[in-house]
Amino acid sequence: MTETAQPMPIIDCDVHNRFKDAKLTALWRYLPRAYQEDVREWGINLPGVGYLNGGDRGYRGDSWPAGGGFPGSSLDLMREQLLDAYHVQCAILLGQELRPLSTLPNADYAAALARAYNDYLVEEWLAAEPRLRGAMLIATQDIPQAVKEIERIGRHPGIVEVLVSNGARLPYGHRYYHPVFEVCEALRLPFALHTGSEGSGINGQPSVAGYGSYYIENRQVRPHGYQTHIASLIVEGVFETYPTLRVVFIEGGYSWLTPFLWRLDADWRSLRHQTPWVKRPPSEYVWEHVRFTSQPLEEPEHPSQLLEVFKWNRAERTLMFASDYAHWDFDSPTDAFPRMPDDLRRRIFYDTARELYGLPAPAAAPLTPSTTA
Repeated sequence: MTETAQPMPIIDCDVHNRFKDAKLTALWRYLPRAYQEDVREWGINLPGVGYLNGGDRGYRGDSWPAGGGFPGSSLDLMREQLLDAYHVQCAILLGQELRPLSTLPNADYAAALARAYNDYLVEEWLAAEPRLRGAMLIATQDIPQAVKEIERIGRHPGIVEVLVSNGARLPYGHRYYHPVFEVCEALRLPFALHTGSEGSGINGQPSVAGYGSYYIENRQVRPHGYQTHIASLIVEGVFETYPTLRVVFIEGGYSWLTPFLWRLDADWRSLRHQTPWVKRPPSEYVWEHVRFTSQPLEEPEHPSQLLEVFKWNRAERTLMFASDYAHWDFDSPTDAFPRMPDDLRRRIFYDTARELYGLPAPAAAPLTPSTTA
């Protein structure tokens, strides 16, 4: 047992800030006047998929603010339950309500919502707490507008990545998205995907077999979408064209990665004459360019079995901690992981994210007590 005086710093890569009310009234003043009038009369009006989540309406029972509002809407409670409780040096805010904006048929309205949310995020969250960083939203219905939005707000020091949903009309390696990757690379912003919007609005169905009846079925197909996007990014040559681009996959599991890459590498060796621009085995592009967040961390019968998965997946370079605060399946940084070597723990909880997002290192970053495996 290694005893240290101070806790290890943590970067939490998946925290959900929310609006206080269902009408998202705090957003209205950031919208053009014509849309302000529409949302007052009709609401924000984003598509959904109709599944019922778990927990207390999808959230931890203790995360509902006593003074009213939704979980994730109170910065004070977020400080108490997450930032201060676990010594989180930096939390990356991913929003909640507006992530499905790329499922809207009206591209101009979707772009206006993205712009409004990004301004709201900067002014009402990032300015209020130095430990917060934000993922900016883009609407992928109109790529030129998405590029302009990244150029407009992506230089803000509190913005650390560009965020889209797993659900999409085209796999993200498609050349349609390449202008987005060009500006992401130029501004050194990772391109991040969060689960959600599968089968919603103008997107295609959530799986090759259509819609499951229950939310638990919806959760199981998320890795399939991520596998589609990874294969597309590699086979379409995105990482050869944009050699410094980094892509983050959030909240879609992790244990499936290496078996998927075994098959992808084998198929590439047999079929690479079709894609001669893919110059290396697909797994090599993943190790270099792709990162994953931990929540929801798989729970094998013997927790130590996860350490073997971590070896397969090169977790010291591909995995970053995420709590998914304030959802019902929140992963505590002190309870969710098996015991592991201190150097691996530090990579997962801190160093990999700090390097990816260009965050400053603390003056001293000691490790938590742990047992070296």
